[in-house]
Amino acid sequence: MSKCKYTSITMIVVILLSGAAAPRSLIAKEGCVPGQGVPPACTINIRDFGAVGDGVSDDTAAIQKAIDAAVKNQATVFVPEGVFASSTLKLHSHVGMMGNPSWSFRDFGGSIIRLKDEKANCLLDLTGTHGVTLNGLCLDGAKLGKEIHGVLLNKPKQDFEGSEEDTPRIERCRIAHFSGDGIRLSHIWCFTIRHCMIAYNKENGLTLRGCDGFILDNWFSANGKAGFSACESTAAMTLTANRIEGNQEEGIIIRGGSCYTINDNYFDFNGGPGLSILPRDNKPSNTFSIIGNLFQSNGARQTRFNTHHKFDRYFPNDTTPAHRDVFENSHARLEKVHGMVFSGNTLRKGYYKLDEKAPLYAIVYGGLKNSIIKDNVMNNGALEQLIVDLGNNEDNVVVKDNVGSVPASLKKASTGADREKKKD
Repeated sequence: MSKCKYTSITMIVVILLSGAAAPRSLIAKEGCVPGQGVPPACTINIRDFGAVGDGVSDDTAAIQKAIDAAVKNQATVFVPEGVFASSTLKLHSHVGMMGNPSWSFRDFGGSIIRLKDEKANCLLDLTGTHGVTLNGLCLDGAKLGKEIHGVLLNKPKQDFEGSEEDTPRIERCRIAHFSGDGIRLSHIWCFTIRHCMIAYNKENGLTLRGCDGFILDNWFSANGKAGFSACESTAAMTLTANRIEGNQEEGIIIRGGSCYTINDNYFDFNGGPGLSILPRDNKPSNTFSIIGNLFQSNGARQTRFNTHHKFDRYFPNDTTPAHRDVFENSHARLEKVHGMVFSGNTLRKGYYKLDEKAPLYAIVYGGLKNSIIKDNVMNNGALEQLIVDLGNNEDNVVVKDNVGSVPASLKKASTGADREKKKD
């Protein structure tokens, strides 16, 4: 058997095991072949529909034709290596888009779709679809326009009775340089985002309203506002093994959310709290498991993440808004949360010379009910005070066994005396 044939068979086996779609060159040339074990049934190459990929030619119509043609057989649209300039592309249910994910932390690479229309509202529109997969794409907003999002799903309302789960899957994609959010999902029901880099967007990395999401093993880096923003109704979210770093405001901000698992994430160098959980319209957030996370260098609103690392700054630091109040200069801000476990987390102050003023506080809390803040470690955890109790806590709040210190060169830490408030 020739080396070429052996390589092709090996690639198909890898694709089958990973569940990804194969490029058209690796499957039957005679069109779609249902039931042959290659999911989806066929793959359609956008170059066959006239896409050029030179970064100059307008490839919108060609790519959209490929997407439309994929509907019949629920196929995957393959985007080969190149830079494909495009306006908004409308996806359809049970159609995938797949590329070659050869991007790096700092650069696009492989299959790049670059926004060319400064009046578009998004690059990929998933509104009204079910079962769409985006895999291995680079989506480049090119810093065009105002409030243009990379991926948009914008349903008018949450409907659990008259509709089915949306179930988009966004995997191995680099989504950057959009003037709006990298991804915006409104009234979403059931989704996954995995192994992606969502960075350098002028607003949030991910803005979310909806429920039943899995957000796993991603970078949310250097976005103009938060890395992850859920300030409207959200529930049943799992965030695990994400690196949330260098965002101008919060790493994660949640208002009035419920049923969150936030475990084993890395919060680094965000301009506001690494994690901020607050009420929405005075209604509490509830039912949170926050375990095993690492917090470092958060809280300095004038973050210099990109300057320090010589990354391309989307917009200059002097546009960064000031803290709304001093307690945003913290690692974790937990206000009006009911039914929370915050345990086994590690928190330390910044070690960058450019970030000597953050954070002032490690953990800020208040208005809690039926909640535990316990067994956290704060070695050199903050500059002024490790734990701040804002008061207004209700029944069954336990804050104890949290150890740590401020730097020896600064004043002695106030560790927030162990506090137990239990209903008799």
